[in-house]
Amino acid sequence: MSMTPTGLLADGFERGEFQGKNIIGDVTESLHRFLIDGWTYDRQPPRLEEDLSFVPKDREEVVYIYMYRCEPNTSLRNSKAWRPAKITMLGDDKSTVYYERPPIYLNLYYLIGVHSKFRSDAERLLGWLLLRLNEATHLVYRPRRYLLPDGSEVDSTGAPWSLENDHDDTIMEKVAVTLVDDLTIGDAVNFFTIHEAPFRPYLTYRAQCAMEGALVAGPHSTVRLPGEADRMAGTPPRERPNGRLGRVPVQPTKRPRIGPEGQDYRRVADNSQSED
Repeated sequence: MSMTPTGLLADGFERGEFQGKNIIGDVTESLHRFLIDGWTYDRQPPRLEEDLSFVPKDREEVVYIYMYRCEPNTSLRNSKAWRPAKITMLGDDKSTVYYERPPIYLNLYYLIGVHSKFRSDAERLLGWLLLRLNEATHLVYRPRRYLLPDGSEVDSTGAPWSLENDHDDTIMEKVAVTLVDDLTIGDAVNFFTIHEAPFRPYLTYRAQCAMEGALVAGPHSTVRLPGEADRMAGTPPRERPNGRLGRVPVQPTKRPRIGPEGQDYRRVADNSQSED
């Protein structure tokens, strides 16, 4: 089923769904699974909790995981212009080309706290968390999924999307997690106080991910740079009076419109007459 909004795209183009709308939740769930899968002891694993005000009973150990901040990754920020997508469709049909906007690169910050009846047990749990998350070179590592405008799901090679895809040229989606010093003691105390929770030992981690937008399918088009048409036509460059070659007179070329139409903002004319 096509998800093309009426009147937002040029004729012949179709728009798909947002691909990366679930990536933030996927990172949080992957963090939970990574910690549980790494528990190899005979005793019961700690309880994973997102409510900082939760107070366990008896001797239950708890790991609190709370995403408290999301910010753009400014070092990877780029323009919003449409560009050809990295996906390569299988088959001989070359009439359809997929376009996409650059992804939104994000930094996700997590507060990870620990609780145990005895402080020494909480500190041992904190040490295990440090070593376990130090092994998380890639918190998420899977073939990148592409949602086409017709509703089908494929990987970057055009094959049906599956976690078991093992093509050598498949583009992989990667999310790294790093231990950072992001919250001061004062900020952490205020953070726990706002949630009406007792202060606990804590760590802060940063996960880096990319949010992919929608794919736009449309006809293949050739975009030429200014002056390329004159060079291909063999137009000789102009000669200056001093004998040096000048610049070739070029006509500005219009790039084909891809994506939503721009808004025609104009200043509202003031036709009101002042009263004496």
